[in-house]
Amino acid sequence: MLHYRIYGNQGPMVFVLHGGPAAAGSAAPIARGLTGSFRVFEPWQRGSGNERLTVARHVADLHDLIQAHGQKSRYGLVGESWGAMLALAYAAAHPDAVSALALVGCGTFDRNARERMHRILEERFDKKLREQLNRLEREITDASERLRMRYELMHPLYDYDPIESDLIDDLTDSIDMRAHKETWDDMLRLQAEGIYPAAFTSIDSPVLMLHGVYDPHPGRLIYDSLKPYIQQLEYRELDRCGHHPWKERHAREEFFLILCKWLARNLNG
Repeated sequence: MLHYRIYGNQGPMVFVLHGGPAAAGSAAPIARGLTGSFRVFEPWQRGSGNERLTVARHVADLHDLIQAHGQKSRYGLVGESWGAMLALAYAAAHPDAVSALALVGCGTFDRNARERMHRILEERFDKKLREQLNRLEREITDASERLRMRYELMHPLYDYDPIESDLIDDLTDSIDMRAHKETWDDMLRLQAEGIYPAAFTSIDSPVLMLHGVYDPHPGRLIYDSLKPYIQQLEYRELDRCGHHPWKERHAREEFFLILCKWLARNLNG
């Protein structure tokens, strides 16, 4: 059984999926923000071990958790970054189980969007950051620790005007590099084979994309790649907002207002 945390004790059930892959804890601020209106589960995805990780393995793990703690009525899924991609994969495999699906800063599903994201990040690099990243590669031999430190260094490239307080991500002490690589490699394989996003045609629940204008993940390109397969897909952009809207000074309030209202409408309707 996956490790998980529960927030709140009343309202419709919502499962909030973290990013990465393997960035366990990154969705905690979203889960806390939904508390009061929903009963929220925050599962931590499986780490590396004897079995090579795949998207299917993560989908099966999530389904086992939901079956153990779910309810007769359908529930909501909220995924951030990689978690949004996993939420889509889960909803495609179990379309009858999901009432509403919200994608926050969704990851990329084609080469065009990924290349655009890399160009945006490249434009935001400065000399100091390049030197710090080069030093990481030379001095930090542990791959998981190197990934965690790289994540911390590059975080500012993803944020517009973050609130640096108790809203920071509740990341675990280290990020599992092997879990990250195995999972992401499998997602790339599934895209290369044409399985995703084509499989998303089976999703019949309402789907909302919430994306910051400053997010290096190119929201409109990602939306354009998904819309042919998810006709009911809605897209909302947040001004003065990066990849983590829950901690953006100018967008946090609007983000939670939109997300809570949308979930309540689709889970209680």
